[in-house]
Amino acid sequence: MRVIAGKYRSRRLQSLPGLELRPTADRLRGTLFNVLTAGNPTALDGTVWVDLYAGTGAVGIEAISRGASMVHFVESSEPAVRLIRQNLASLEIDSGFQILKQDSIGALRALPSNDTVPDFIFLDPPYEMEPAYRQALQTLSKSSFLKDESIVITEHQKNFDPGEAFGSLRRYRKLVQGDVALSFYRLNPA
Repeated sequence: MRVIAGKYRSRRLQSLPGLELRPTADRLRGTLFNVLTAGNPTALDGTVWVDLYAGTGAVGIEAISRGASMVHFVESSEPAVRLIRQNLASLEIDSGFQILKQDSIGALRALPSNDTVPDFIFLDPPYEMEPAYRQALQTLSKSSFLKDESIVITEHQKNFDPGEAFGSLRRYRKLVQGDVALSFYRLNPA
């Protein structure tokens, strides 16, 4: 696993042995960021990210590599939190991030009180935790956390549909790559 592009391009990231963590594959991560930047390499400069179920931290680290000014890594597993710290340290990233060791719903409730307004929220729970998708999307739809331009991205199995709409939060794009899909949501997309 490696950083795809930006300041830390081609640098390796570590994962944990076994199947507990399922990092976003390099190819899918590359596709995600190509969609978000749409050929503009500075499109992510100064953006704020929330990486829910952060695991290895690969998505948030990719965002930092491509110019994000702040990434909030949310992870409840202590071994994964240590791994995120290790991956950040190996790249000598010492600012522009916050690691929240707590469950994702708790973080979604706490972050708005910190005046955090994200440009992007990436949601990638373990695939077997299907209710977690709907719970997080429902929580986001009722929160003042998002601005109209915020994009919520879920990574999920191709055969699982996290849902089309949650209040005013609606899916506007679905991208399938192999057995995995990315769903993109916005508040009242045009």
